[in-house]
Amino acid sequence: DHWNTYITEDDFKFMSENGLNTVRIPVGWWIAKDPTPPKPFVGGSLKTLDNAFTWAQKYGMKVIVDLHAAPASQNGRVHSATRDGYREWGDSYIPDTVATIDFLAERYSESPSLIAIQLMNEPYGVDLGSLKKYYQAGYEAVRKHTSSAYVIMSNPLDRDSKVLLQFARAFDRVVIDVHYYNLFWDKFSNMNVKQNIDYIRYNRASELSSLTSSNGPLIFVGKLSFPSNNISKLGLRNICFLRNN
Repeated sequence: DHWNTYITEDDFKFMSENGLNTVRIPVGWWIAKDPTPPKPFVGGSLKTLDNAFTWAQKYGMKVIVDLHAAPASQNGRVHSATRDGYREWGDSYIPDTVATIDFLAERYSESPSLIAIQLMNEPYGVDLGSLKKYYQAGYEAVRKHTSSAYVIMSNPLDRDSKVLLQFARAFDRVVIDVHYYNLFWDKFSNMNVKQNIDYIRYNRASELSSLTSSNGPLIFVGKLSFPSNNISKLGLRNICFLRNN
C-alpha cells in the first residue's frame, strides 16, 4: 500500500537523527475533499498528512504544507495534476484554491510542527494580477487561523525573481520561494560538474545576494536542481564533498 510504505515514521526518525529539521510536503487541492475526492483522484492523502504531522512533532521537526497542485493546474505540468498539459488556473479558480488553504490552515494551525503554508507551487504562465489577488486572499485565509505560521508565496517561474518583493512587503511573516534549475537549457546540459557548481557560486549567489539585500520579505530556495545526464557518480560525490566542506 503506497500510503503506508512510501514515507514512514522511520524516515522522520532518520531525518531528525541526521540533522534535518523541516520537511516540505506537497499536497493536491483534493485533499480538502478527502476521503472521497472527485475522480480520478483517490482518498487517503489527508490521513497521511495527519500522520506526518504526528511524526514531525514526535521527532522535533517542522512541516511546510505546500499546495503543489491547484484546481485546474497552475503550470500545466504533471506534478500539478494535469494529464493533458493544460494550465487553466485563473480568477475563476481563486475561491476554490483559497478554500483549500483555509481548510489546511484550520486543520493544522494548532500543531506545534506547523511552520509554514505555501500557497502555490511554481505558477507558470498565469496572470500576475490574478496571482497577487490569490496570494492576498490566501494570506488572509491563513491569518484567520494562525498569526505565527509563515506564508510562502512561490515566485512565478516565468518572471523575474524580484517581481513579488514590493507586493510582499505589505504582509507579515511572508516568505518568497525561488526555485533554481540548472536544467532545461542547453547551456546547463553541456556543463560539467565544476561548471555547474561555479554557475551557482557566481551567478545564482549574486542573484540571491540581490534578493536578500532588498529590504523585503525572507527568501527561501525551495528547489535547486542539477542535470543528471552528464554528472557521474564521482561528480555527485564531489558535489556532496564541496557542500559539506
